This record gives sequence, structure tokens and C-alpha cells, in this order.
Amino acid sequence: MKKYISLLMIFGFLFLFQSCASQGSLDSKTVDTLVDSQEFTFYAQRANPTNYDVINVLNSMPNATATRVLNLNGDYTIDVSKNALDVVLPYFGRLFNPTYGNTNDNSYRFTSKDFTVSKTQNKKGTWTLKFKPKDAKNVDEVNIEVFKNGKAFVSMRSNDRQPITYDGYISKTEVKQEKEKP
Repeated sequence: MKKYISLLMIFGFLFLFQSCASQGSLDSKTVDTLVDSQEFTFYAQRANPTNYDVINVLNSMPNATATRVLNLNGDYTIDVSKNALDVVLPYFGRLFNPTYGNTNDNSYRFTSKDFTVSKTQNKKGTWTLKFKPKDAKNVDEVNIEVFKNGKAFVSMRSNDRQPITYDGYISKTEVKQEKEKP
């Protein structure tokens, strides 16, 4: 009887891990379709700052892990469409030209309608998209690397701050409806 219970426990754990591993992943055809159409949304789950001052502060917090990863819980996204690039991402690091009074300019919050994009796909099926916005005042390049399962890696390069990267996933862009004011 103990043998059957242990077998059931093993299969239960395997089923649990299989269902957890399959969450948040897409099939490769859907990923190819989303990237080809340039109509998708990147959802940031983690931020990876490169500034050691930020990393030291993170490591000094109670119950902190030794990693330099910040888990994000919020609506931090990059909406990609053929005629607009809408970026809403936090920034952790050193700003060389901070703006005082308006803290929205200290993070990545901009909409670009004038940008160039280059897409490449390697032999393993990973897409690399490079966006160069011409109408954003402090962003040189946004690199999005999309893997076959829908997971994505974003790196931001600016002319007035240290680089930062984000981990997350892509999905189909949802139509946003504005709420009516009472």
C-alpha cells in the first residue's frame, strides 16, 4: 500500500510541475505570427539593473536574495504596433540628467511614432527586434529578443542613464477600452 501511495505522490508532483512549466508559454507558430505582424505586447516580469549601488541597496534589505533581479508586479509593458511604440517601464539605476519635479521622465514612459525597426531570426528560431526611436528624447535603442516559447528579453540603451534589462513574455495586444466617467 505504501508503494502505491508513493507512486501517486510522485505522479502528482510530476503533473504539478508539468502544469507550472507550461504556463505563460506560446507555441512557435503563434510567436512567429505575432513578431511578423509587429502587433504584440511585452509584459515585464523582472528588471535587471546594472548599477552596483542599486544592487547593494537591494542586497541590504531584509530577506533579500543575493540576486540582482527585481520582481515587478504591475502593468509594465511595451506595446508594439506598426505605427507606434508605447513604452511604460520602471528604471533602477544612475541618471546622469534627472528631471526634478516630474518623476515620470525618470522612468521609461514614452510613445514613439517615428522609429526604425530591424528584425532578424537566427537558426534556433529566436527573433531579435531593434527599435531606434527618433522622437524619444533620451532613448537610443530598444532591443527585444523573443524566444520560441514566447519568453522575451528587453534591453534599453539611453544617452543619459546606465543600461537596464527586463525579462518577461509577449502576447497578443489586448484592445484597451476607456472607462466612462460617472
